[in-house]
Amino acid sequence: MNYAEALAIKLRPRPENGPVVLDLFAGCGGLSLGFEAAGFLVTGIESAKDACATYSESLRGTCSHRVLSMRSALPSCEVIIGGPPCQPFSSNGSQLGSKDSRNGFEIFISAVQRKRPRMWLLENVRGLLGRSRPYFDEVLRRLEELGYVVEPRLLNALHYGVPQNRERVIVVGWRDGRFIWPRRSGQRVTAGEALGNLAIQVPSNSRFLSRSMEKYVASYEKASCCANPRDLRLDAPARTLTCRNLAGATGDMHRLRLSDGRRRMLTVREAARLQGFPDWFEWKGSESSALTQIGNAVPPPLALRLARAFARHLRLVYAPPVRDLIRIKRK
Repeated sequence: MNYAEALAIKLRPRPENGPVVLDLFAGCGGLSLGFEAAGFLVTGIESAKDACATYSESLRGTCSHRVLSMRSALPSCEVIIGGPPCQPFSSNGSQLGSKDSRNGFEIFISAVQRKRPRMWLLENVRGLLGRSRPYFDEVLRRLEELGYVVEPRLLNALHYGVPQNRERVIVVGWRDGRFIWPRRSGQRVTAGEALGNLAIQVPSNSRFLSRSMEKYVASYEKASCCANPRDLRLDAPARTLTCRNLAGATGDMHRLRLSDGRRRMLTVREAARLQGFPDWFEWKGSESSALTQIGNAVPPPLALRLARAFARHLRLVYAPPVRDLIRIKRK
């Protein structure tokens, strides 16, 4: 069984017998997909129309298309997950942090305060550990004051079955017991293993680099002191996928070099594979919109590993003791 086949099976939603999860800033559903595959019942909220449509089409749960605020009505839930917009803290942006109007951390804190879930998960960019660290520490302190044990970790998706070198800050909060983080996998998936025959095909809608784009890429790599061209290496995990280097014509764009020397940008299917989405996942909106959704998503295989850890924790901490189950059965 190859990577794509295994991914399609592993990320199929399991029967809905787990706790109810609310996914804030859900995007196209990368986090939700992992939690659904672990047996949770998930509801998403997302402001981007295309991303919400993708979520509703491809996931079992529903996605509410609306803009979140501090006073937004929220459904009952036992777990809250989400990745507030990362632009205020991304190393590729201005890093205005808490001063940026797109900062969603205040909304996340408010949701946790109002709904008091048993557990929650927060995902964001590594930039939180840089210039934005003082504000990030304040966020952690405020969440702790709500009665949670709070533990942040910097995880790399390539250690959890994703064919991509993608570092993200993951913060988990829980009330009781001890949370056990998922173990890292000793086996890494390469871009070539993930793409398979797609890497040598030339679809009719292929986007090839123009002569002017080739010059721009060359000047970018020279200015960046790149020892080797930044074409996608099939014998190693991919570089981090972002909406900028997938959908935009930047010098850092992801591209494949064909045997005849031509270079083309990644297709939606290829980008989705590298982000860990199964082939049965359907994308809504234009090609540019789909690539943006993929670049902004949490890799589903990483989400699945985290979701299984959540399921294990909730089962161990909150499941009734065996003696109580026997008593209930006798009644």
